[in-house]
Amino acid sequence: MNSIRHFLLALQFFTRVPVTGGLANWVGFSPQMLRASAAHLPGIGWLVGCVAALVFVGVGAGLAGVAGALVAAVLSTVVTVMLTGAFHEDGLADVADGLGGSANRERALEIMKDSRIGAFGAVALVLALGLKFALLATLAQRGLTVAAVSVVGAHVLSRLAPLFLIRCLPYVGDSGASKAKPLADAISGGALAIGVVWSVPAVALLLYAHDVAHVVGALVAVVLAAGWMARLFVRRLQGFTGDGLGATQQVCELAVYLALAWQWRA
Repeated sequence: MNSIRHFLLALQFFTRVPVTGGLANWVGFSPQMLRASAAHLPGIGWLVGCVAALVFVGVGAGLAGVAGALVAAVLSTVVTVMLTGAFHEDGLADVADGLGGSANRERALEIMKDSRIGAFGAVALVLALGLKFALLATLAQRGLTVAAVSVVGAHVLSRLAPLFLIRCLPYVGDSGASKAKPLADAISGGALAIGVVWSVPAVALLLYAHDVAHVVGALVAVVLAAGWMARLFVRRLQGFTGDGLGATQQVCELAVYLALAWQWRA
C-alpha cells in the first residue's frame, strides 16, 4: 500500500494528473514520502510514454510519409508537455540559461532560479525539440510500432537516470524555495532498486522492436549522457539542482532516440 501511495504522490509531483479529494487524503504527504516517491519516476515514464505512443500511432496511421511522421512527433510531444506541465523542458531551459549565462557558480545558480527564459534557454529548447521531432520521424520510417516502442522506452529509461544523480551528487539548489527540496537528501539504495525494476520491462519492450545492438546502444547512450551531465554539474555547480534533474531527463531521452535511430549496420 505504501508503494501505491508513493506512486500516486509521484504522479502528483511530476505530472499534471490530478490526485484530489479522498484519494489525496488517503495518499497523504510528507517530505519523506516525496523523497521515496522519486523511486517511481520511471513508472511515471511508463504513463507519459504510453500516452505519447498512442497519440503517435493514432496520428501516424492517418498521415502518410515523413511529413505525417513529423506531425505525429509534434502532437505526441504536445501531449507529454500537457501531462507533465513542461516540467523537464523547463529544467533544460533553466540549466542552459544558468550555465550559458555565467561561468560563476553563484551567478549561474541565481540565473537558474529566474522564471524568465533567456536566449540560451530558448535556443536549447528549440534545438532539443527539433532534434526530437527529427529522430522520431526517422524511427517512424521503420514502422509505427518501432517508433511507439521507442517513445515508451525512452521516457522510462530517461527518468531512471536522474535517480542516480540524486543518489550520487549533493544537492546545491535553494533548499528553502525549490520544489525539489525533499530530494536534497540522497535516495536510498532500495529506492534506486525500485526505479531499476520499473525500467527492466522497458528494456524488454525495446528488444521486441529493435535488435540487440540498438538496445545495447540505447543503454550505453543513457549511461554516457547521464555521466556527462553529472560531470558538467559537478564541474560547474558542485552538485545537482531540480532543474538539473529535468535537463538530464531531456538529454537522456534524446540520447535513446539517437541510439535507436542510428544505422549501426550501415
